[in-house]
Amino acid sequence: MNRNYAAALLMSIGAFSLSVVGAMAEDSGAMKSMPGMHMDAGAAPSGSATAKLGDLDISGGYVHAMLPGQPVGGGYITIHNTGKTDDKLTSVTSSAAGKVELHEMKMEGEIMKMREVKGGIAIPAGATVTLAPNTMHMMFKQVKMPFKQGGTVPVMLMFDKAGMVDINLPVVSAKGN
Repeated sequence: MNRNYAAALLMSIGAFSLSVVGAMAEDSGAMKSMPGMHMDAGAAPSGSATAKLGDLDISGGYVHAMLPGQPVGGGYITIHNTGKTDDKLTSVTSSAAGKVELHEMKMEGEIMKMREVKGGIAIPAGATVTLAPNTMHMMFKQVKMPFKQGGTVPVMLMFDKAGMVDINLPVVSAKGN
């Protein structure tokens, strides 16, 4: 990986915000004043995407507008399994990106690490799983056009048991909800 690409990737990861760090470290207030660096994942914005697929209630879906030069985008959604059978979000695709990966962010000591979630995200029976800033999320790579506030991003969510559903995620401010 060349240095320019690595630097751009690191800058874009920063745009996903660091609320976990804020919860685990003192907040100097500096990050709150930086675009794309909000400390609170907060609730989904009004007008967020919703869908129903079998026993799965999907809500709170949205993506953040992309900052200039940002090579990847982040998407978020809440999935509630009202059924008695576990399911799994196995993959996400979008015509707006060459690839969409499921990612998680975790603190390891004092360092925030982000990794692709291999094998999908479990949606246990009766449970709610939230993909939100600074935790599990969708990472849009090879984005064809930067996400612009006010637009939408089409995605197809694929589940192991429930099947697939198309949903349009609204694009909200890069500064947060």
